[in-house]
Amino acid sequence: MTEKKVVVKPYNSDDSSKKEEVAEMFNNISKRYDFLNHFLSLGIDKLWRKKAIKQLREIKPKKILDIATGTGDFAIAALKLNPDEVIGVDISQGMLDMGIQKMDKRGYENTIKMILGDSEKLPFEDNYFDALTVGFGVRNYENLEKGLSDMHRVLQPGGKAVILEFSKPKKFPVKQFFGFYSKRLIPFIGKTVSKDKRAYAYLPESVEAFPEGQAFMDIMTKTGYNKVDSILVSGGIATIYSGIK
Repeated sequence: MTEKKVVVKPYNSDDSSKKEEVAEMFNNISKRYDFLNHFLSLGIDKLWRKKAIKQLREIKPKKILDIATGTGDFAIAALKLNPDEVIGVDISQGMLDMGIQKMDKRGYENTIKMILGDSEKLPFEDNYFDALTVGFGVRNYENLEKGLSDMHRVLQPGGKAVILEFSKPKKFPVKQFFGFYSKRLIPFIGKTVSKDKRAYAYLPESVEAFPEGQAFMDIMTKTGYNKVDSILVSGGIATIYSGIK
C-alpha cells in the first residue's frame, strides 16, 4: 500500500490549496519579511546567495529569471553577472510590492522587472532564459515536479538552474543548534514581529517535509536536468543545487 504524502501548508485549512495559503502567508508578512529574514539568518543568507550566484559565472548568462523572488534579493545579487535582463516572478503581490519599492529606492527599477506569476505555470515562452535562480522557494511549491518541469521548459538548452534551499544539518553541533533555533526561536520571534503566528511555524515544518539532498537531486534528474550537483553551506543548514538543461 502506497503511503499517502503529507502536504505541509502554512494554515492547514481544508478549504484552500497550499499555493493559495503560501500566497496568503507571504502577503501577510511582506512588510516585515526583509527585516525578519536577515535578522533571523544573522545575515548569512546574503553570503549564501553570493555563493549560489557564483555557480552561474561560467555560463555568463544574459537572461536571468529569479523564481519565488519575494522582495528581489536574489535578483539583485544576479546583477553581479552583468546580465541584459533580470526578471523576478512571485505568487505574492504583497512581496512584489515591497520588492518594487526596493528596486525604486536602489535605482534598479529599469534593470529588474518584478511580475506576478505561478512557478508551476510560468508566463514565459519555451527556451527563453539562460539561467534560473530560486532562493528558499521550491519547498513552497504545491507540486514540486510540475514546478521543476516548468522551470526546465523556459530554460535554454545548455542553460543552468541554481536552487538555494534550507536543509537539515546532520552533524553535531550544527544539527542540535539548528533544530532548537528553527523549531523554537524562529517561530517565537517570527510570530512576535510579524503578528502571523503560523507563518514562522511553517518554516521548520516545510524544511522537515522537503525531500533534500539526493532525493531532491533525483527529482531534478527525473524532470530533465543534467549534471545535477549540490553544495552544502554553513554546515548543512542550506544547500545549493544546480542542474543543466
